[in-house]
Amino acid sequence: MIAVRATQNFYAHSHPDLQMAEWHRLKDHLEGVGSLSGTFATKLSAEAFGRTAGLLHDVGKYSDAFQARLRGDVRRVDHSTAGAQIATRSYGTLGRIIASAIAGHHAGLANGTGTGERTPLEERLSTAVADLAPAWRTEITLVEQLQPPKLKGHPGDRDRTAFGLSFFTRMVFSCLVDADYLDTEAFFSRAEGGRKARGVWPDLGELRQSLNRTLREITAAAAPSDVNTLRAAILTAARDAAACSPGLFSLAVPTGGGKTLASLAFALDHANLHGLDRVIYVAPFTSVIEQNAEVFRRALNPHGDAVIEHHSAFRDDAVLAALRERGGEKGPEARDKLRLAMENWDAPIVTTTAVQFFESLFAATPAKCRKLHNIARSVVILDEAQTLPLRLLRPCVAALDELARNYRATIVLCTATQPALEETDDPERSFRGGFRGVREIAPEPPRLYRMLKRVTVSHIGDADDERLTTELAQRDRVLCIVNSRAHARSLYQAISDHPGSLHLSTSMCAAHRAEALKTIRTALKQGEPCRVVATSLIEAGVDVDFPCVFRAEAGLDAIAQAAGRCNREGFQRPEQAPVFVFKAVGWATPHELDQFATATRSVLRVHGADPISLDAIEAYFRELYWFKESGRHDGLDKNNIIGRLAAGARDALFPFEDIARDFRMIESNMQPIIVPHDQNARNLISRLPFATRVGSIMRKLQPYVVPVPQRAFEALRAAAAVRPVGDDPLGEQFCVLHNQSLYRDDIGLMWDDPDFHDAEGLII
Repeated sequence: MIAVRATQNFYAHSHPDLQMAEWHRLKDHLEGVGSLSGTFATKLSAEAFGRTAGLLHDVGKYSDAFQARLRGDVRRVDHSTAGAQIATRSYGTLGRIIASAIAGHHAGLANGTGTGERTPLEERLSTAVADLAPAWRTEITLVEQLQPPKLKGHPGDRDRTAFGLSFFTRMVFSCLVDADYLDTEAFFSRAEGGRKARGVWPDLGELRQSLNRTLREITAAAAPSDVNTLRAAILTAARDAAACSPGLFSLAVPTGGGKTLASLAFALDHANLHGLDRVIYVAPFTSVIEQNAEVFRRALNPHGDAVIEHHSAFRDDAVLAALRERGGEKGPEARDKLRLAMENWDAPIVTTTAVQFFESLFAATPAKCRKLHNIARSVVILDEAQTLPLRLLRPCVAALDELARNYRATIVLCTATQPALEETDDPERSFRGGFRGVREIAPEPPRLYRMLKRVTVSHIGDADDERLTTELAQRDRVLCIVNSRAHARSLYQAISDHPGSLHLSTSMCAAHRAEALKTIRTALKQGEPCRVVATSLIEAGVDVDFPCVFRAEAGLDAIAQAAGRCNREGFQRPEQAPVFVFKAVGWATPHELDQFATATRSVLRVHGADPISLDAIEAYFRELYWFKESGRHDGLDKNNIIGRLAAGARDALFPFEDIARDFRMIESNMQPIIVPHDQNARNLISRLPFATRVGSIMRKLQPYVVPVPQRAFEALRAAAAVRPVGDDPLGEQFCVLHNQSLYRDDIGLMWDDPDFHDAEGLII
């Protein structure tokens, strides 16, 4: 028996079209994953952690039970726990970092102790597993010992220092998962005749040359004006600042100052000078991502395909589960990995939403965490930083600071209204646990504000819909921004008989909104009537230019963003470009916005003469953060994310599953509905039931998705207004609007139609 075992071949993956001798050798897979994971981990200064995790992740496949499974035995085999146990026995507490990654490389990171949907790590480490064949000891070679990671802690904040170890563990997990996916993908690619190789991109030097050509063309075509002179100065300052060492930066440029291209120029110059790998652009809304991704593509021509967008509205984990259900476990589980609709962000330019970015940083699943190691050694441009949710502000700041402090990332806080996120030695002007050493890129922000001031902001008091309707009717070109989709629809319907009346909200799919924005821009350019009622989605980075704006009471930062849609090109004097703030009578301020409006009212009592000045904005954020930290509300770390992760640092047993569940940028449970808005959407929908690999179709369908609350979704399903595209588990993940009378050309999806009332009123 021993002689047979000594010459036995062990395999990691089988393939139905190959002879057994051609299957994926286990030794080759472990060494391949170990090498690749170790290479990824060099960016973390942790090559030994990455390589060891790779070598041990599938060591449990050195068992008769798993080899029998590859030959057709249907019994499940736990092949992850053995490697986690070996890591802990070999390396003690440090080994638990690797053990967490190994134990979770299929199902996801589990809690270290306690309970959860997954078996906690501590329990798995004490679970009996099948004996391994002795071959594992001769076929792989482990390092004798691990050196502790050299992590720089936050000065004076012990919890943040401990938080860093959990962050490091998740990064090691990312290296392992991505390496495992890629090595497995390479095997199946070879087995199936080969496909286009991953990672074939132009380098950042080529992208920089393309951008330089575009910027020269823009400069040559720009008409002489004060605004264009300032934009040129901002661009020059950004390019000069690129020589500074990697770390934390701020780009405080008022709306209209050209910060989108200035930030890209800084990022590409900086990355080329300092050997960084990519640029990751993070914005709060999908609409901003779509717009700026297109700006980047044009600017980088002919290398526009180097820009990828990642803002899926679909539930990746549910899709993965459905794919497993469809394909079963037969012919191996690794094939499922090839069908994941998740990018690993290896492209040179990545554009994504804040939801995708931050939830990935606190995620536990392989699909979401796979990309994390590619954030290290990147330039991260955080656009509209002031939109981060208050209840998660401290964890978000901690994660950004950790990336800059220990992973050689450069973070650029790029916004017209910089939040007060710096920790200083002045307790009256300090954000506890915040950033230190932030360098400003923009030349003299106070002077820029004065030079780029284009509007006059005033509060006009109470305004019911009758008053607003009169105000909007009296102006040919005007934008009114309100705080809810229901109010936007109601007010639009009240003015819809006036020429040029348009509606804009997330009740419309992105493709529909793009059409509406094109109509709006054309009308404004040609001086035609254009009366638009919108929700806040129009504020952050949407390039429109109205002569007058009305804004319902909200946070002062939102008001400043609304002001950026008024007199954007500076053709009028500030006093000729009014921004009217009003208290909406008859419409309650949404609970989640009430605290922002309260802070705004407090600041306006002192800064009413110029409500969006830099001093007013700073005072607003200080008031808002103090208000949250004082205990009167939920605080800036509502679920104690940092404290709970820090508590697990001593034994490297972290509550990863619980943290991933509790870290949600959007608290409401929204479900995507695909709208067959045009022929392209209908063609894509028709392909879904028959697709074996749905990733590309999912991405192409993103512009046709409308998210609705869970209860609304369930009511629509119950009424057969939406239906799954197929009758198998995969089809259930993609629900299409069947009753198309609920989608109107002017306002989008009527998901709160009176036919869908419940005992609590409209299901919104």
